Amino acid sequence: MTPDERSVLPAHEDKTRVVRAMFDDIAPRYELVNRVMTFGLDASWRRRAVRSLGLPAGSRILDLACGTGDLSRTATAQGLVPIGADLSFGMLGASHGTGPLVQADASALPLGDGSVDGLICGYALRNFTDLAASLHEMGRVVRPGGRISLLEVAAPTNSVLLAGYKIWFERAVPLIGGLLSDRAAYRYLPASTAYLPTSDQLRSMLLDAGFSGINHRQLTAGLSQLVTATRRPQG
Repeated sequence: MTPDERSVLPAHEDKTRVVRAMFDDIAPRYELVNRVMTFGLDASWRRRAVRSLGLPAGSRILDLACGTGDLSRTATAQGLVPIGADLSFGMLGASHGTGPLVQADASALPLGDGSVDGLICGYALRNFTDLAASLHEMGRVVRPGGRISLLEVAAPTNSVLLAGYKIWFERAVPLIGGLLSDRAAYRYLPASTAYLPTSDQLRSMLLDAGFSGINHRQLTAGLSQLVTATRRPQG
């Protein structure tokens, strides 16, 4: 972790409180800033994430860290039945989602064992205070044979694209976020990639949480990443 990242990222014991307050503050303009930051590409990434669940119409899914409901709306358009959960009351209050909503920490979900057919999570893994516990909760609430689809930020491997990405994501995004919403929050979001495990580490964590068939894909030349997995049968 760089000195600049340390200056922006909260200490472990403060992370849940700081992240909740930050997302409460940026909720009103969250969707607008997302569209600007990604040039609208986030919509296609979300559609792919939902399709990658491979679940039949009518399947009940959890949209974890649902924010203002982008993934829930996409899921509904593809025939799925979402429940939204988010740590931030501000995000839930600004939601345009299509299903019931619940305020919850990802590491302690108020859902029964095996109660959903699938789970989607968009750009939130790095915001969880206890990622391992959150992945285990995913494994608990998704039924055996159910599916998860996790979207996260990534960095291109091509050196030219990576240079442009760094200028945009680390310099332009905080500036744009400050103009349209909250500068401190949009300094945190690029820096928060330091919280992300490597793909091998995440695969190991998912295996420990009860998943198999783990697939990791880079999207749009590595600007985003998609991880899918299937809940193993119990016993």
